Amino acid sequence: MKEIHRAVLVDEAVRRLIGRADGIYIDGTVGAGGHAEAILKNLGENGRLLGIDRDAEILNLARKRLEPFRERALFHHGSYEDLGQACDLLGTRQVDGILLDLGISSFQVDSAGRGFSFAKEADLDMRMDRSDWVTAGEIVQKSSERELEKILRELGEEPFARKIAGAIVEERRLRPMETTTALAALVARTVPRRAWPRRIHPATRTFQALRIAVNRELDRLTAFLEKVPAHLAPGGRLVILSYHSLEDRIVKQSFVRREREGIFKRLTKKPIRAGEAEIAENPRARSVRMRAVEKMGG
Repeated sequence: MKEIHRAVLVDEAVRRLIGRADGIYIDGTVGAGGHAEAILKNLGENGRLLGIDRDAEILNLARKRLEPFRERALFHHGSYEDLGQACDLLGTRQVDGILLDLGISSFQVDSAGRGFSFAKEADLDMRMDRSDWVTAGEIVQKSSERELEKILRELGEEPFARKIAGAIVEERRLRPMETTTALAALVARTVPRRAWPRRIHPATRTFQALRIAVNRELDRLTAFLEKVPAHLAPGGRLVILSYHSLEDRIVKQSFVRREREGIFKRLTKKPIRAGEAEIAENPRARSVRMRAVEKMGG
């Protein structure tokens, strides 16, 4: 199978995730199956893995990739935050390890019509689960100027949030703001050229903020982190890869709090970053931060 998405920090993640070779594991963001394939290759004959994803299209790609593992690989179309349901599918109350890769998949970015990227014209969609009803276009068209500013400032950490929100409201009075390229062009016109970021397009933070809002990414992550201790077996591991400071901050604070409570032991005091060689082969790895913990009592 042609690789359409290269998983990040695969060896580092698998090494910290697997404590029991014949254990039961969850890849909560299975994507195209890169991490899941590596996990299954490192498990024993009785080891099993459940791959979860909110994107039904990419979940089918994972199914095809992991066909050689047959009944050892199970799949579920849903959200990683629904841990109780995941454990029910596995026939257990607790699992031996959970992996989350919170980055957006290259498959989603490159898929026509998904609206995650402004590299090509598409509707402002950005839904990871296409059965959800809220799209980025609806947020852009219907949110008040104050609501838009809050989304851009809090979820995109955009310094020109107020100015961009005002420009969107002015523009939509004249014509609907419906496409990725139209929004990207408006942001580029609005942000002063002297303030453009060096490495990213000036609309990158705006698109990040809208994607997070559409998919309720921070809410889902927070809910997951509250539930996860009850669903990890003693000695079980949790590994999370995040790609921007908002996610990483939530993960770090949760891990530190749970360690103080005596529930988790941090396996990574500082986040693991990709090396220069991996970044050269896969530029997406540049922003990754990986953190891992182990459930106490094992």
